[in-house]
Amino acid sequence: MTKILIVEDDVAFGTMLKTFLHKRDYEVDLAFSASEALNKIGQKDFDLILTDVRLPDKDGLDILKEVKAKNTKTQVIVMTSYAEISMAVQAMKDGAFDYVSKPFRPESILQTIENALKHNNAVKAETVKPAKKAENIKLQKDSFVKGVSDAAHKLNDYIELVAPTNMSVLIMGESGTGKEQVAKSIHLQSKRNDAAFIAVDCGAIPRELASSEFFGHLKGSFTGAINDKTGHFEAANGGTLFLDEIGNLGYDLQVQLLRALQERKIKPVGSNNEIEVDIRVITATNEDLAQAVREGEFREDLYHRLNEFSIKVPALKDRKEDLMIFANYFLDEANAELEKNVIGFTEEAIEAFKNYNWPGNLRELKNMVKRAVLLTQDDLIPLKVLPHEISTAQKSETEYGLFKNKNEEQLIIEALEKSGGNKSKAARLLSIDRKTLYNKLKQYGIKL
Repeated sequence: MTKILIVEDDVAFGTMLKTFLHKRDYEVDLAFSASEALNKIGQKDFDLILTDVRLPDKDGLDILKEVKAKNTKTQVIVMTSYAEISMAVQAMKDGAFDYVSKPFRPESILQTIENALKHNNAVKAETVKPAKKAENIKLQKDSFVKGVSDAAHKLNDYIELVAPTNMSVLIMGESGTGKEQVAKSIHLQSKRNDAAFIAVDCGAIPRELASSEFFGHLKGSFTGAINDKTGHFEAANGGTLFLDEIGNLGYDLQVQLLRALQERKIKPVGSNNEIEVDIRVITATNEDLAQAVREGEFREDLYHRLNEFSIKVPALKDRKEDLMIFANYFLDEANAELEKNVIGFTEEAIEAFKNYNWPGNLRELKNMVKRAVLLTQDDLIPLKVLPHEISTAQKSETEYGLFKNKNEEQLIIEALEKSGGNKSKAARLLSIDRKTLYNKLKQYGIKL
C-alpha cells in the first residue's frame, strides 16, 4: 500500500486530509510539526510527503531537504498560501514535485498525488510540470472553479440547489464574469449531464436567420436553404439549451421562443410537422431584463417563463479572495496552450493584481495572464510584463493590508470587528492566510 505522510499543524485540516486519503486506500500518517515529521521519516520510508511550508518549529523546506537526503525516490508536495509563493518556487528548485496553493478542496489534490507517485526518480519540476499541467487542463476543461469567498460560496450553493431540478434559470452578471461556465456547471450537475449542452449567443444571430437557427429549416424553404438544417432546440433535445445575452432577441422571436417553451414543440422553417423537444433552458444577460420588461422591450410572460430561478454572478472586484485561484487556473491553461512552464507570479505582481479593479472581470484576467505567460522568460511572472493599468494600480483606501503598514494591529482589530469575530473571514479581508492571522493575534496579544 502506498505510504503518505501529511505534515500540517492545522489539526482539523490535517485530520480531514488524512481521512480523505485513507478512504482512497492510501496508508496515511499525520505529523503536526517538523520535528515530529522528521522523527517519523527516520523510522519509516514514505512514498510521498505532503507538507505545509509554514510549521511551528521549522518550515517545509527543511523537511524537503531531509527527505531528499535520505531517499531521492520519495516525492514531496508542498502546501503554500499565495503570500508564500517565493518559498514554493524555492521548494521546486530543491526537488519538490509540485506545490498546491491553499485553500484547496481535498479532491483537487488527488491528481497531483497520483502524478507524483508515477515517478520513481526525483526529477526537476521543470521536467515534470508541463506534462502534468497539460493533463490537468484536459481533465478540467469543463470544470468550474468554485472559489473560497463568501460570494463564491453563495453562488455554488445556488448552483447545487437548482441543478438537479428542471427549472429554467436566468443568470445575471457583468460581462466577463463567467456566466456560461455557471450554466455549464448547472448542466453537469443535472440529470441531463449525459446529453448535449448547446450554447447560443443571441446577439450574434442575424434577425432574418433567427428562426432557422433556433428551429431549423428544410431544404428549399427559402433562398440559400440548400440543405436541411437542425436548429438549436432540436440539437439540445434531452439536454440543456443555454441562451446567452437573451435581451438581444427581437420581439418576433420572443413570441416564437415563448410558444416553443410552453408547448415543448417546434416547427422547422418550411415544415408542416412539429417536433417534440425535451430541453432545459438556461439564459444569461448583463442587462436589467426587469427594466426592459417595464419599458416594453422584453415580453413579460417570456421573462417570467425564463426566470423560474435567478442567479447573480458576482463581479471579480467583489470576490478578491478568489482572484489568485482564478489567476493560477488561467496560468495552467496558458502554460498548456503556449507550451511554457511558468510556475507562478512574483509578490509584486500579486500585489498589483489585488490593487486592480478588474472591470473586464474573469475574461480580462484570463487574457492578461495568457499575455503575461507569453512574455515571461523566467519562472515567475514579473510586474514589468503586466499591462500599465494593472502594474500602476493603487490600493483602494477601503482595502486592508498588512506587513507594510505601521498600523497593522489596528487593521487586524478592524477586520475582526467587520467579520464579527470570524477569523477566516478576517484573514480573507486582510489578504493573509489563517495561520498568519493566528500568529499576529498572538504577537499583539489580541484575544476574542
